[in-house]
Amino acid sequence: MGRRPRTSQAAGGRRGEGEKKPSVIEDLSSVIEVTQRIEAPPEIVFSYLTDSARFTQWMGIGAALDARPGGRYRIDVDGEHIASGEYREIDPPHRLVMSWGWEGHPTVPPGSTTVEITLTSEEGATLLRLRHLGLPSEAERQQHTGGWGVYTGRLRNLPSLA
Repeated sequence: MGRRPRTSQAAGGRRGEGEKKPSVIEDLSSVIEVTQRIEAPPEIVFSYLTDSARFTQWMGIGAALDARPGGRYRIDVDGEHIASGEYREIDPPHRLVMSWGWEGHPTVPPGSTTVEITLTSEEGATLLRLRHLGLPSEAERQQHTGGWGVYTGRLRNLPSLA
């Protein structure tokens, strides 16, 4: 924020000659993060993120998940709000990256943001870390922070994971 990326010059140092591209600096002001400790191994938790029937036990009333890179998903959260996007990266049972957005939403349409979920084994349990990147406003970040907190809390508290 407010800082320009630096460029490096190759040895010998003439500007433009051998110059590297600017470093990428992540703008953390548009990132939210939610973590939950879930008392189940990563393999089990991962299945609740990628299997349609298991997914709806913690989020939504309907879900069609094609959990593979390039696969699409569509989640009917409550009969009115539909989240949809594409899986970008899947590394079972450790990591899941997908585009995210809401059908018909003016500021967060499908594919406009990114959700990254990492699962880390921790003493017989799983530490779930969800990062949502690219949300366009503070209001959206607050709303999504609350929503992800509720839904990942439901996942954490599922009796089938206890």
